[in-house]
Amino acid sequence: MGHGKETPRQKMIGMMYLVLTAMLALNVSREVLDSFALVDEGLFKTTSNFAAKNKTIYAEFERQKANSAEKVGPWQDKALTVREKADRLVEDLQQLKIEIVAAADGKDAKALKDTTRALWSQKAQAFVNEPSADIDDKLISAKDNNNNPAEIMIFNGKGAELKEKMVAFRELALSLVSEKNPEIKNSIEESLNTANTPEDKERGEPEISWEASYFEHLPLIAVLTNLTKFQSDVRNVEAEITQHLLAQIDAGSLKVNKIEAIVIAPSNYVLQGDTYEASVILAAYDSLQKPEVTVNGQLLSYDASGKATYRASGSTPGNYKWGGILSLINPDGAVVKYPFNAEYQVGKADAVISATKMNVFYIGVDNPVSISVSGVPSDKISATMTNGTLSKSGNGWIAKPLKAGTMATVTVSANGKVMGKMDYRVKTVPNPVAKVAGKISGKIDKATLVAQVAVQAEMENFDFDLKFRVTEFSVSAIVKGFAQDKFTKGAAITPEQKSLINGLAKGAKVYFEGIKVVGPDGSSRELPAIAFTIN
Repeated sequence: MGHGKETPRQKMIGMMYLVLTAMLALNVSREVLDSFALVDEGLFKTTSNFAAKNKTIYAEFERQKANSAEKVGPWQDKALTVREKADRLVEDLQQLKIEIVAAADGKDAKALKDTTRALWSQKAQAFVNEPSADIDDKLISAKDNNNNPAEIMIFNGKGAELKEKMVAFRELALSLVSEKNPEIKNSIEESLNTANTPEDKERGEPEISWEASYFEHLPLIAVLTNLTKFQSDVRNVEAEITQHLLAQIDAGSLKVNKIEAIVIAPSNYVLQGDTYEASVILAAYDSLQKPEVTVNGQLLSYDASGKATYRASGSTPGNYKWGGILSLINPDGAVVKYPFNAEYQVGKADAVISATKMNVFYIGVDNPVSISVSGVPSDKISATMTNGTLSKSGNGWIAKPLKAGTMATVTVSANGKVMGKMDYRVKTVPNPVAKVAGKISGKIDKATLVAQVAVQAEMENFDFDLKFRVTEFSVSAIVKGFAQDKFTKGAAITPEQKSLINGLAKGAKVYFEGIKVVGPDGSSRELPAIAFTIN
């Protein structure tokens, strides 16, 4: 089994084959074959764990889609396509295992138990049940049979068909990752590698096909173990891709439902003879670049606070409409244009209503609002709010909205007369980002990771100073073919978790998952898992 440059998978199979051969020479083949069954059982549990983790990612897509279907929908569709292809490939691998066992032990083999699989159908947008079977490795009689697997996989061409399906799934996964993410691409290539073993001229060994490496001259139980390993690889890649797609929803943007041009004016009402002033900003803007703002073809200049300001003389009473275009270079380098329109009124008296932070109210947060009426003392002003409560606080007001997705209208009255109204969008506070060592994924030195004391939950690009507290999480990894999981309450990384990390080899993956946090409003949330590769 000594070839040229081998993949980790090929090295693993080679070692298994050498051990098997050596043990057979000692006439303990039954024990060796039973050990393969244990390895297969461990890989099956790993595959099941991956499938369970993937369900939480799909659930997160659904949760975010409830707040912004237009923004999340395209990414969710891609993720569901991956789910469909992964489900189908995993089941195709299962059918090959069933066919091999049935060929060796008979269709009524004790090791086969009829069941059904729920496979996702992207076209039907639902799960479809299909007949299948579970396999009990302990009940297989012909564990040492090396004829039927080779006949099915090599001579009947099922191995070549499987390779085509593995390549198709790999290409789909790669197509969903940009060149800006080489680590993910390399991980996919490695997990779903279908390359032949190259020729070794020094040892006189010819090139060996991928199919022969995994299905020829191997006992039945070893072939089943290989197929189970492929199922685990498919679920692992599915997890990487769906996690990547989930991250793309808010890549390069604030945690808001839409990106649009917003007009913020200290006052929508101008006294005759005064000047109307308004700032045009992007609701979720990049502080490292300044958008280009034009009104009536003229470029607006920026003030010291980094806002483009529009000014117009309020010399004559009346209603005035104005607008323009805000141009922004998005993270992929393309120029995106956002048109905006606004209006203001010039008169003798009216209400001024403005949010201290932004014209958006967030649930579970004290939203400061400034309210005033020209020429009217503050103690004569009253204000009400739909979809929430509005209360006086010092020199300002605090808005507490109730339901996201429903507009909140603030109405201001003075001396029993309505002086003005303003509508605000109501949104939920976005989730914080889980980090370890200040990172959310990628390669990391083992020593650096072991040195960390806690998992952090940070709010990124959010105007309010909110703190989320980590209440629990798990650290998991695959050690010698078995999934290990260490759970803890709180944010601190425990000695047991550090011991698990410390035992991992270079290139191994470690996951921080089941991360639950509590926000300032007392609500509990579960954050997406984060994964690192030991460097």
